[in-house]
Amino acid sequence: MNPISSPILSQLYLPMIDSNKHKSQTSEIGIIRNKAGLNTPVVDYVAVEAPLQIEINDKSVSITMRTPGDDNALSLGFLFTEGLIVDYNAIAAVHQKDENTINIIPEDGFEISPKSMERNFYSTSSCGVCGKTSVDAITAKSKYMPVKKPIKLADKMLFTLHEKLLAVQSAFEMTGGLHACALFSREGRYVFHSEDVGRHNALDKLIGHSLMAGRLPLSEHILLLSGRASFELVQKAAMAGIPVILAVGAPSSLAIDLAKENQQTLIGFLKKTGYNIYSGEALS
Repeated sequence: MNPISSPILSQLYLPMIDSNKHKSQTSEIGIIRNKAGLNTPVVDYVAVEAPLQIEINDKSVSITMRTPGDDNALSLGFLFTEGLIVDYNAIAAVHQKDENTINIIPEDGFEISPKSMERNFYSTSSCGVCGKTSVDAITAKSKYMPVKKPIKLADKMLFTLHEKLLAVQSAFEMTGGLHACALFSREGRYVFHSEDVGRHNALDKLIGHSLMAGRLPLSEHILLLSGRASFELVQKAAMAGIPVILAVGAPSSLAIDLAKENQQTLIGFLKKTGYNIYSGEALS
């Protein structure tokens, strides 16, 4: 399957045609809000969480709890970051069997190896490696690592990125319950973002869009995470060739170890006035 071409792609944006992209990410509910001891019935919005079964040739590969929308991108991004597919040309078709099932049809001659199929798992919205059957199954190797060409970053540019992400997080603004990740150019220009109840799902959606658009590797881009930087997020970024990872929250020890091994720049606790550098070269 050929990458989708668009004049906008030349400007580094990644819009994709996804039949389920506009499913509601939020749900309206009635709650009781207590303020200063006074209970008041109000309408509130919560992030939607629902299961998605990802299949290859009608065989289930994974079930993940996600926020509906961008299911095609999520499915393809998951298969890529898990090392089950290596590029978009391996895919003949993506079928939505029902609102919670995506079936991937590989091109003729492309098969998933038995070893790869052992990486199947059920994933909660908070864990992308839960259920793996061995330590070896946790790590997928990226052909884009270690980083070949580090990106120099300027403080003035870094301090603007979180506000740029918040400006496009419409579902988060309504619910406060979604994780987000955003892609920026090396100069700090906003490119694309994804949101989901699962931080790993949000990144799979972003990488899935990049895969379908023929933009991998993302070696000239910066990734911003709205929360903490875990091992699985650093690994998924590595699979896509992303050299710089910024997190609003803290990184884990294993995330730091992997970033150092990959020679990725890893920054945590990014604020308007400062940050911590955990891996990577000195910034400009």
